[in-house]
Amino acid sequence: MPGNPSSAARPLDVLRRSIEKNVLVDVKGRRGYSGILEGYDVYMNLVLKSANEIINGESKGVYDRILVRGDNVIFVSPSKGEKQ
Repeated sequence: MPGNPSSAARPLDVLRRSIEKNVLVDVKGRRGYSGILEGYDVYMNLVLKSANEIINGESKGVYDRILVRGDNVIFVSPSKGEKQ
């Protein structure tokens, strides 16, 4: 990353700042979820509430609360409009 290495964002810091905010999670198998990040751990297991499941670009349903296993996570991104 360009710039000062001490100012570089660390993955768990990004997750910490995203608690109670909308995130987009892409997982293996051409699947993703968008929802409110409720919690996480050091293995990047994620708990999302009001999670919309997206398969091949189509919404497949909304879940009250889901657990996404960290081994399946490809990326986590704050949703558009959310500032870090």
